[in-house]
Amino acid sequence: MLKIRLQRIGRRNHPEFRVVVTESTRGPKSGDFLEIVGSYNPHKDTTQIKADRVKHWMSQGAQVSDTVHNILVSEGVIEGKKKNVLPRKSPKVVEAEESPSEETPASSEEEAPAEDETTEEAAAEETKEEVAA
Repeated sequence: MLKIRLQRIGRRNHPEFRVVVTESTRGPKSGDFLEIVGSYNPHKDTTQIKADRVKHWMSQGAQVSDTVHNILVSEGVIEGKKKNVLPRKSPKVVEAEESPSEETPASSEEEAPAEDETTEEAAAEETKEEVAA
């Protein structure tokens, strides 16, 4: 399957990208691609796309990566919405009702102070008896 994706070029800490058509099984750093169809520089925020070649490869069945899809949408080459390419975070689970396993420790905590109160009352009665004696 063909893929239209970014290939990183440029020096360390100064990335520039080529937009290339490549086989999906090939790694992005292999240097093995069929055609360069554009470039993207995030520092200067410049993009150069060969729109006719991108449309040609897409008609041949090439799939577009999410980031390249967003670039093509912003350049007006294709129509559609941008895709979220940020890493997914696991949503925080807010339980409306407590589960039974959570209720058990709470009920045991409620029972524990009751036992402490009875021991305190018994200790108070003992001290009263000692004072009386």
